[in-house]
Amino acid sequence: MQILKTPESAFSNISDFPYEPQYVQVTDTVSSELSMAYYQAGPTDGHPVVLLHGEPTWAYLYRKMIPILADAGFNVLAPDLIGFGRSDKPTRSSDYTYARHLIWVREWFNQVVKQPATLFCQDWGGLLGLRLVADMPERFCGVVAANTGLPTGDQKPSKAFTAWRRFSQDVPEFPTSDIIDKGTVTDLSDSVKAAYDAPFPDETYKVGARMFPLLVPTQPDSTDSQANRNAWQSLKQFNKPFMTAFSDSDPVTAGGDKFMQHTILGCKGIAHTTIKSGGHFLQEDKGEELAQVLISFIHNY
Repeated sequence: MQILKTPESAFSNISDFPYEPQYVQVTDTVSSELSMAYYQAGPTDGHPVVLLHGEPTWAYLYRKMIPILADAGFNVLAPDLIGFGRSDKPTRSSDYTYARHLIWVREWFNQVVKQPATLFCQDWGGLLGLRLVADMPERFCGVVAANTGLPTGDQKPSKAFTAWRRFSQDVPEFPTSDIIDKGTVTDLSDSVKAAYDAPFPDETYKVGARMFPLLVPTQPDSTDSQANRNAWQSLKQFNKPFMTAFSDSDPVTAGGDKFMQHTILGCKGIAHTTIKSGGHFLQEDKGEELAQVLISFIHNY
């Protein structure tokens, strides 16, 4: 694979994300390796909390949650998915597949997470993280799912997602920070928008971001539909605590929380929550509140 590496200088003006990147090598599935970045905070011997971001963000999305979780004594681990943040960015659209993203995240997880963990996942963080839970349930103590899902293509996608998918392919310049801004209830400051744009100095760095919408199974015979159906059979039997914390203002994933609550065994008896005044990127709108929700969830194990 040919790859691009965002120069570290692109991140030099970010003042509200003080975490030093660490790196692991994951297979490119062809003949070499890719460098995958992640950030760690809190005591390394604390209970691991894994925060998985989605599209088109990076671990910066969790900057409001990380210090609260770290201060509570947790070992907080937040990777940048391949194609995002400080991680390597393959340059061809064909380099990005759902299956490869799963391989990359699984290799990162197996190298970095040494004890059973709690997963917090949103957007594509759930499309990937929930597959990990399905494949390796023994590696997780609990899950909090927020504005995410595991689509099989058996249900028609929302109009909001269909519009987003079309936009992501047709727009001449992929407006990363504007997309995130439109997915929040609050308005992002110029400095926050600059931080979301930082990983992508120009359009050549955005191939992975443009590809994610195309990788979501939207038809019953989509490439990864059957694999996700198989994953649901495992998730149905996941009997460890599983909470939904969806927001009230996200047209893309609305209703997905109810499906999980009725389907996943671990959802039974859990006090699920709805995050008020939160958009799709609810970590931006209500990050501090989400951190407290996650802390209470873990303490109730």
